[in-house]
Formats: sequence, C-alpha cells, structure tokens
Amino acid sequence: MAFLESLFGLIGDLTWGWSLIPILVVLGIFITALTGFVQFQFFKRMFRVLSSKNQSGDPNAISARAALLVSVGGRVGGGNIAGVAVAITLGGPGAVFWMWAIALIGMATSLVECSLAQLYKRREPDGTFRGGPARSIIHGLGREYKWLAVVYAVCLIAAFAVGFNAFQGNTVAGAAQESLGIDRIWSGGLLTIIAGFIVFGGIHRIAKAADIVVPVMAVAYLAMALVVILINITSVPGVLVSIVLNAFGFEQAVGGGMGAALAQGLRRGLFSNEAGLGSAPNVAATADVRHPVSQGITQSFSVFIDTIIICSCTAFVILLGDVYVPGAEAIDGVVLTQQSLASHLGGWTQYFLTFILLLFAFSSIIYNYYLGENALTVITENPIAINVLRVAVMAIVFIGAVAPGATAVFFFSDPMMGILALVNLVVIMMLLPISLRMLRDFRQQLKAGIARPVLDPADYADLDIDRTAWTGVVEEARAG
Repeated sequence: MAFLESLFGLIGDLTWGWSLIPILVVLGIFITALTGFVQFQFFKRMFRVLSSKNQSGDPNAISARAALLVSVGGRVGGGNIAGVAVAITLGGPGAVFWMWAIALIGMATSLVECSLAQLYKRREPDGTFRGGPARSIIHGLGREYKWLAVVYAVCLIAAFAVGFNAFQGNTVAGAAQESLGIDRIWSGGLLTIIAGFIVFGGIHRIAKAADIVVPVMAVAYLAMALVVILINITSVPGVLVSIVLNAFGFEQAVGGGMGAALAQGLRRGLFSNEAGLGSAPNVAATADVRHPVSQGITQSFSVFIDTIIICSCTAFVILLGDVYVPGAEAIDGVVLTQQSLASHLGGWTQYFLTFILLLFAFSSIIYNYYLGENALTVITENPIAINVLRVAVMAIVFIGAVAPGATAVFFFSDPMMGILALVNLVVIMMLLPISLRMLRDFRQQLKAGIARPVLDPADYADLDIDRTAWTGVVEEARAG
C-alpha cells in the first residue's frame, strides 16, 4: 500500500503539481485567441438554452437544457462551498479574481471539447446518444488510438465513479451528523437508496432528477447569497477593490502575496468548473441538438454558472463577513462558510447549508456515476458490467458515508484525474482544426441569416461521424 501511495503521489505531483495547471491555462488562452474570443461573442446566445423554443422536438430525447442541468449538477459541488473558502484562506481575496479569470478562459476550452463530443457522438438502439473524449479519440483520431481511449476510460471510472463518489457520500453524512445529529448509517443508507433508484433508471432518469434538484439547489443558494449581499451592499465596492488589489499584489493579505492568490485561484477554479478536464463532454454528447457548437456554447455557459455565479456567491458571503481574518489561523473550508453565513443571518443557516450540501453532493453522485457508465461502454458493451458498476457505486457511496476514514483508500482519485486531463488536452489539440471548422460553419450559417444553425453530415463526409445522429436534424430543419 505504501508503494502505491508513493506511486500515485508521484503521478499527482507530475500532473497537478507542476504541469497540468500551466498547460490548462496556456491552452485556454491559445484556444480563446484561435476561436476569436468565442465565449464573449456568443455570451448572449448562451441564455437561449433556457428557452423552451430551443428544445428538441422529440419528447424522449435529452434536451440541451437537460444536458446543461446534469453538467451544472456535476460541476457544482463541495468545491463551490468549501473549495472557495480554502482558496481565500490560503490565497487571500485575490484568489477570487484568478478564479474568475480562469473561468472566462475555460469557457472557450469547454466549448471546444464539448463540441467535439457532440460531433463524434453515436446513436444508441434506444435513440439516446453516447459520446465524449473516448469516442472522439476512436472516431476522430482513428481506431489505432483505442488504447488511449481505454486509458482515458479507466481513469474516468477510477476518479469519478469510484473515488469522488466515496468523498461525496462522506460529505453528505458528515454534514448531516454535524448539524442535524443524524447518525452516518442512516443518512448514508438513504442517500445510497435514492442514488440507486436514479442510476438504475439510466440517463433519462438522471436528467429528470437533475431537472428538479439542480434548479432548487442553485436558486436556493443564490437567494441566500443575494440576501447577504443586499444587507451589506455598501461594503460590496470595498470587497471588489480588495479582490483586485490582492490579485495583483498591491495589497498583501496572506504570505506569498500575488503568487499565493494566483496559484490558489487557478487551482480551485479549475477543480470547480472542470473546463478541459474531459468530464463534462460525456454529458454534453447526450443532448439532441441541431449543431455541435450549440451544445458547446451551452456547456460554456455551465462553466460561467459554476464559477462566475455560484463560486462568487460563496466568496462574497465570506468576504462581506467578519469571520474571515486575512493571515489568521486557517479555518476548515465548510466551517468558514457556515460561520460566515451565521454571522450575517443567524445560526439557523447551518441547517440551510447542510441541505444545500446534500443537494450538491447528490447531483454530483449521479453525474459521477454517468461518467463512469459512459466510460465503461468504451471498454465493454456487456449490460451486466453496467449493472455491476451501478451496484458498486451504491456500495462505494455507502462506505464513504458510514466509514469516513475509508475515503483515504481512494487516494488515487486526483492523480487519475490528472492523467485523464492530460489525455483530454492532447485530444483537444489534435482535433482543434476540426473544432475550428465546425465553428466556421456555425458562424457562416448565422451570417447567412439562419437563426439556428444545422450540421449537415454531407459537409463532413471525410470524417467518421454517425450520420444517423444528424440526418433527422437536417430533415427537421428543412421541414421547419
């Protein structure tokens, strides 16, 4: 065990330690420039996904909005509450500025990786779609690279379906025990049963659950943060000034100054919004849309919601309060957010935050499970294997909940996600010309007056795409 811990520790150091974050940042800037700052050009268009006019005409299909909510539910988690608090504690208020910056850059990366997942998606016998970086590798780079797709799939299962789900179960049970006094076995058992009911229903039931859970948790948390901001509205300009000054080292809040703010902001931002990590494209591929770039724009919006909106809420709750003292002894991330909320609105908010954490963790569990299921289908099509994975995920969630010390066994999660991200970044770079080609097609159609661009498979006859996934879209567009 000691050898394995050392091995995965080394992998973690070689990825997250010094290489991955700079590569993600540089690649994000590079993509932003090559795409003509696409995230800003189509920013207004991102909100169209919320309109019923832009949903699929097939009631059995996964709509763009449903795919958005599933991905938001996965991206938004404990990192938005505890992770932001840790970033501010270790990096000062300036870390928030760099979280914003990496989110704006990551929006372009997410658009590209999710557009590729859409282009190379495959239609299943039941009419749903499967896709993601693994299928982009097989059908975009060629079947001789299937070994790389398998590496990606194994890392995705290990990191998300296994490791991170154990931590989510631990988060839920811990929060329920601390604030409500509920024994871990009861909260863990209930969470496991509900999660099992959802995951055994497949992507349709996952999408329906996300359609209910995600809006509730997001709106509830945003409403609470908005109340805090409104009762401290006169202090908001000062907080914004402090964030900017700390970000550039003009006002040092913690040891390390600008360097600490930059490092913590980038790290926590990337962990939170997952742009470029290769996870969200798996969900993006399930949507029934007219053009791959449409879903890319939608997933770019997901990054904006996660970091610019929800992470900012946590930051303002902390920085507008008096619990956080720059340079003082660090307080545990969740506790800092809990105490900050209580200082604004009273002790009852610890129960509210526990409820929000439960929803955040639950939405992440069903998202993580689907990532694992989608990855497993790349390795084997045997339906028995998928049912085994479903049972295994339920067991892992329960173990993580009732035996918090057991989560230490999943030390491989972060290193595996590091390998996953590096594989995904290689794929993005190799297929970037295809992404730019799709984007050019999308822009040309808009310029020609087509309000909702359509991908015509005949225009991509040289690529290994599933034409059955797009033929109906073309026919629908011609009829309408």
